[in-house]
Amino acid sequence: MSSLISDKYTEWEKICENRFQRLKNNEEELNRFFISLYGMEEELSPEVEESKITIRRADLSRDIKSLISYAIGCIFGRYSLDCDGLCYAGGKWDESLYRTIIPCRDNVMPINDIDNGLTRAVIDFIETVYGSETLEENLSFIASAIGGTGEPRDILHGYLQKSFYIDHAKMYKNRPVYWQIFSGKKGAFRGLMYMHRFTPELPLIIKENYAFPRYEQLKKEAAMLNDMLTASTGTAKSRIRREINRVQSLISEMEDFLQRLEKTAAQNIQLDLDDGVKINYSKLKDILQ
Repeated sequence: MSSLISDKYTEWEKICENRFQRLKNNEEELNRFFISLYGMEEELSPEVEESKITIRRADLSRDIKSLISYAIGCIFGRYSLDCDGLCYAGGKWDESLYRTIIPCRDNVMPINDIDNGLTRAVIDFIETVYGSETLEENLSFIASAIGGTGEPRDILHGYLQKSFYIDHAKMYKNRPVYWQIFSGKKGAFRGLMYMHRFTPELPLIIKENYAFPRYEQLKKEAAMLNDMLTASTGTAKSRIRREINRVQSLISEMEDFLQRLEKTAAQNIQLDLDDGVKINYSKLKDILQ
C-alpha cells in the first residue's frame, strides 16, 4: 500500500510535540514542588527553557536527512527492514536477514550519476517502502525538506554528492561508518563504502568495476567533444574548448586516482574494528575524502 512521507511526518511531529510538552510540564511541576518545599519562590522560577528539554522535537530537514541516512544503512546492510535495530556491524554476514531491501553486492555505491549508483538505490528504497504511486510526491517532499532548487531527483543527487557525507561525519562526531571514496578536488569520482564490510580486495574492486569504467566514460566524452569542436564555429567553439578543458582535468584526476587505488590494493590492508574509526580510516586515506 502506498503512503505519503508528508502524512507520516505530520503524525510523527504530533507525537513528538505531545511528548515534548508532556515532559516540559512534568519538569515544571517538579520544579514548582521543590521551589515551594524550600520556600524559594522569590529566587527561582519553575519555567524550563525549551533548549534544556532533553527529548528532541520534530525537525523536518534533520528528520528527512535521518531517513536518507537510514535508507543508506539498509542499502549497505547496516540495517534491514526485516529485523529490528542494528543488523550488521561486523562478524558473520547473514543473508537471510535481508528480504525487502537487498544490500549492495560489493560494498560500493558510486555517486556520479543520477540514474545509477547511490541516488538510484535511495529512490528505489523510497519506492519500495512507500509505494510507486506516491513516489513523485514523496521525492518532492524530500527535496523540499533538504532545500535547493531544481528537479527533486537533482536535489537529492546533489545532496548525496556534496552534503550527505559531511552531515554523516558530523552526526557520528567525526567517526563515520560510511566512508567516502574520493578521487580528488575535481570530484571526478565519488562513492560510499561501509566500514564494517571492508575487505582487502575492495580497493581493487573499486578500481576495476567503478573507477576504470568512469575513466573510460570520460575519455569517450572528451573524444566526442573533440569531434564537436572540429565541426563548430564562433562562440560554440569557445564553449566546447572550455568543456574539453574541464573533462581533461577530470581525466587527469582519474589517472592519479587509479594509481592510488592500485597502490592501496597492493598493500592488502586489513581493518581491525577494535582499533576504532580514526586508526582504520587513516589506513585508506589515499583513496578517501
